[in-house]
Amino acid sequence: MPPAIPRHASELLATLGRGYVRNAPGSLLKGPLSARYLNPYLRDHPRQRVVEARFGARFACDSRDLIQRFISLYGVWEPHMTRWLQGRLGAGDTFVDVGANVGYFAVLGSRLVGSTGRVVAIEASGTFHDRVLQHIGLNDCANVRAVNAAVSDSHKTLTFVLASSNNMGANSIVPYDGPAESSFEMAARPLPEILDEDELSRARVIKIDVEGAEGGVIRGLAPALGELRPDVEIAVEVTPDRMSQLGDSIDELMATMARHGFHTYRLPTDYRPENYPRAIRHPEPPVRWRGPIVGESELVFSRVDAETLH
Repeated sequence: MPPAIPRHASELLATLGRGYVRNAPGSLLKGPLSARYLNPYLRDHPRQRVVEARFGARFACDSRDLIQRFISLYGVWEPHMTRWLQGRLGAGDTFVDVGANVGYFAVLGSRLVGSTGRVVAIEASGTFHDRVLQHIGLNDCANVRAVNAAVSDSHKTLTFVLASSNNMGANSIVPYDGPAESSFEMAARPLPEILDEDELSRARVIKIDVEGAEGGVIRGLAPALGELRPDVEIAVEVTPDRMSQLGDSIDELMATMARHGFHTYRLPTDYRPENYPRAIRHPEPPVRWRGPIVGESELVFSRVDAETLH
């Protein structure tokens, strides 16, 4: 059995490896290095660092958490979505981020819409709401309004459960029978009641990532879909099996969007660390989707009728 590597040597190797993955040209060995060593090492040997994302913003990251670890390791979270938003949002636009987590997309949106634009970052977790505020401050995002609230189809109180701090963004109202790391209650209301009239009417992109509760969010938004600007696009991360546990249906959600003139597109969702380096170099646009939705999927609803959303 080979001798164990001393902790200081392991830390040095992790630092050098992270630097190579983030900064070296090309993608040679980056995938295997990330998957076999860096990702598990940074998860199990937590680091709390302020790091810079590829688009220049700064984030205070705890490497125990999946999202923060990937921001630290790769400088980007969800590279396909990141690239799509960079091509969609422009100066003066409004971006609504429902389920803002630590604020990565809110800060990205802030830079894209500029001083004449607006971002609304909605997050149910008080802990993550505080992180959103921290990142707004770190990046001088004067155009972001952060809201600590839950979003649903009516006024109600929701109970959120977190199963593991290895993915601290996975707070969910979906019933969970296993040991919970934490839980909290939060008042919920429909999205049109959280946004002011100007934010609703000027929204260019509404992004929804609510860990299985997307059915309720869309039902609450449905009465206002006709009031949105014609070129609005709505990105929804859906998990059909989790939706069904709440009595919701992905077919109902898609039918609601179709009735209001939206076509369905799909973005790749792949959180495997071995595939991230390639996704960063070659992000893919949303492509038209006409088949069934099985498994976790990032859907984009647009009134544009095409095969690809460039």
